[in-house]
Amino acid sequence: MLAAIEPGATFKDNLQLLPPIDGLERIDLVDDEGNVAASIANQPGKQGSLAVYNYLKQRFDHLDAAAAEHGLVVFAEHTADARERPGAHPNVDLLLDIAARGGRLGIEVIPAGH
Repeated sequence: MLAAIEPGATFKDNLQLLPPIDGLERIDLVDDEGNVAASIANQPGKQGSLAVYNYLKQRFDHLDAAAAEHGLVVFAEHTADARERPGAHPNVDLLLDIAARGGRLGIEVIPAGH
C-alpha cells in the first residue's frame, strides 16, 4: 500500500506529489454488483482527477468514506468550489457524497491499450 501524501494548500502542488498516470486509459468506479458507477478518462480536463483517483487506489484500494475524505483534502481549493457549485466538479462531488453518506466503490485502473 502506498504511503499517504501530506497535501498542501493548492491542487496544483498536490498533483506534483501523486504517482504518474502515464500508461492509464481510464479509471472505472464500480459498485458491489460490478456496475460501473463512473469513469474518469485520461484526457485533458480530467487528468487531475485521474491522478487523484489513481493515488486513492494505490493508497486505500477502494473508495470509502476514509478514502473520500483524504481525496477531498488532495483536491484542495476544488473541494471548496464543488461545495459552493454542485455539479461543477463531478469527480469531487462523488467524493463529497461518499464522505457524507458512506458507501463503497471499487477502483479499477484500466491500462492504456486495454
